[in-house]
Amino acid sequence: MNLRQITILLLISFFIFACKSNTYSPKPRGYFRIEFPEKKYQSFTANAPFSFKYPVYSKIQKDKSANAEPHWYNITIPENNVSIHLSYKKIDNNLNILTEDSRELAYKHSIKASAINEKLYLNHEENVFGTIYEITGNAASPFQFHLTDSTKNFIRGSFYIKEHPNYDSLKPVIEFVEEDIYHLIETFSWK
Repeated sequence: MNLRQITILLLISFFIFACKSNTYSPKPRGYFRIEFPEKKYQSFTANAPFSFKYPVYSKIQKDKSANAEPHWYNITIPENNVSIHLSYKKIDNNLNILTEDSRELAYKHSIKASAINEKLYLNHEENVFGTIYEITGNAASPFQFHLTDSTKNFIRGSFYIKEHPNYDSLKPVIEFVEEDIYHLIETFSWK
């Protein structure tokens, strides 16, 4: 076989194999699989006017920011880049102002949120009452709440993930941490 015949044979074989009708569909964009620890809780035992249970896989520290007040704490879950900020205030004829401030801070996320669901929380046995704000959509904080005994004590909580807010990809983390926050609220009591 000469060079011309080899070239023609290669061209014919190229067209035969190249003309297969392969349907190509791109792979959908995926996200990393997130492994979560087993749910276990421990008691918060600091010298504060309240107590609750929080996850053993989290860390709790006093808030050290410049404007922090006594009994302000941050609960962090480093593996998921999550923080829950707790801000305590003593009620001094200002319950309406504190609850309205809490509501306004939650609704500041309505710009990016697709919905904000408010739920009342009542625990007459422990004298704990409050409002829970579940915020869906690409908001910076997907969950906030405040609790009070209506006469002396008020605490506000806000949950943040230190990532770009993409609700779809962060939803597993949000759901996992929301369970822990609900457990914190349900075990919350005033001293």
